[in-house]
Amino acid sequence: MQGEARAVSQHPDTYRVRGFALGEEAGPGKRGVSLDETELNFQASVDPYLFGNATLSISPENHISVEEAFIQTTSLPAGFTLRAGRVFSGIGYLNEQHSHTWDFADQALPYRVFLNNQYDDDGVQLRWLAPTRQFVELGGELFRGDAFPAGGAGRVGFGTYSLFVHTGDDINDSSSYRTGLSWLRARASDRATPVPGGPDDIFNGRSDTVIVDAIYKWAPSGNPVETNLKLQGEFFAHHDNGKFNSVPYSGWQTGFYVQAAYQFMPRWRVGLRYDQVNGKRQTALLAGSTVDSLGVTPRRASAMLEYNTSEFGRFRLQYNRDWSRGLPDNQAILQYIINIGAHGAHIF
Repeated sequence: MQGEARAVSQHPDTYRVRGFALGEEAGPGKRGVSLDETELNFQASVDPYLFGNATLSISPENHISVEEAFIQTTSLPAGFTLRAGRVFSGIGYLNEQHSHTWDFADQALPYRVFLNNQYDDDGVQLRWLAPTRQFVELGGELFRGDAFPAGGAGRVGFGTYSLFVHTGDDINDSSSYRTGLSWLRARASDRATPVPGGPDDIFNGRSDTVIVDAIYKWAPSGNPVETNLKLQGEFFAHHDNGKFNSVPYSGWQTGFYVQAAYQFMPRWRVGLRYDQVNGKRQTALLAGSTVDSLGVTPRRASAMLEYNTSEFGRFRLQYNRDWSRGLPDNQAILQYIINIGAHGAHIF
């Protein structure tokens, strides 16, 4: 369960990231006090061969949606694991993490503009864990293709697929790392994205997204209870090829974020983040449209202070200086997150 109080200097209903067509979930949130999202998680071993997980999301408007619901094998040979159902894709680092585990109250800009915050869809996922001392994981996915940046379930219900590789190891007793390389290809058929005060944008074509991620963790002698440091960053390269509002459209866009979270004493953490996306100045036919950057470089700087009552309770104060629209937007967020009952371990 999580809620927040948010104050912003620019109206959130007119939010845009200059040069990018956004999905429906990419906005900055509401002004004032809101409940935000409540998650209900159910998971259990079905038998010696299968594990089941279901995560339901309840919106502040009392709408219930299925965030994740999958079966997973537990006894395939040779290091293979298969999931089927609705899952968060294994691409990148933050994509498969639920929002209550994020180090900041909101998602990084590249995830907002390229993946509508996170890519989850109906499909199958196969992972292979190498039998080596160093952590090496390979994965591939086939999805229906209904989630942004896909849409319309291209290719008769199989519109998105991905490949990813992750590797990591301990550097010494106090530090470790993980890196990854991912690729997502999505096909869109009449994908509609909302535009404040105007008709929806329509895209038909193909989107390719490549992500490089790197994470470093430090804790004295491997014990994070007293103090610890986490550094992470991801770089995105995104290419659309097709028709945007019936106009031929092709071009590369890039983005990245870097952040640090430091626990300087038990229960207290501070964090800094910088994120940026780079659009494209369009030619005459698309000049002034949503995908025309108009020479603006959307970027944001964030700082947060966090107090944890325990591993189940968290209070966070965050400030963003956001230049996504080309004008500065001062955003202040006071957030709380609580977990009730047992929950699974978080990823590295």
